[in-house]
Amino acid sequence: MLQASCPMPPSFSLALPHTILFMMNKLIITGLFAILVIACGGNTSGKDVSTLDGKAIYVEKCVVCHGMDGKLSLNGSKDLTLATTTEAERIVQITKGKNTMTPFEGILTPEEIKAVAAYTMTLSAQ
Repeated sequence: MLQASCPMPPSFSLALPHTILFMMNKLIITGLFAILVIACGGNTSGKDVSTLDGKAIYVEKCVVCHGMDGKLSLNGSKDLTLATTTEAERIVQITKGKNTMTPFEGILTPEEIKAVAAYTMTLSAQ
């Protein structure tokens, strides 16, 4: 009886499974780390209003209609330097919108809305 044999290095059958397991573990750990970094980064919710930059958010979202100094009054917007609304009223207005103003609920976080409202209060003092 003739038996055919395939020459294989003795370490091949043992080294391959360990290498695959090592690479899989490394891949899993790297993937979990990436998920952790993504889950923890880039979210402003939960931040104190004082740490948010209301002016930067205002410049990004509000300048088109209100202008840098709050006096532009474009597209039916009001001159913010003449506004007599309280900060709480401004929070509601920014959140829900008014007349032609875009409601920012769902666009900005409640903390960002509060920061913008606080910043607009400084425009009234000018």
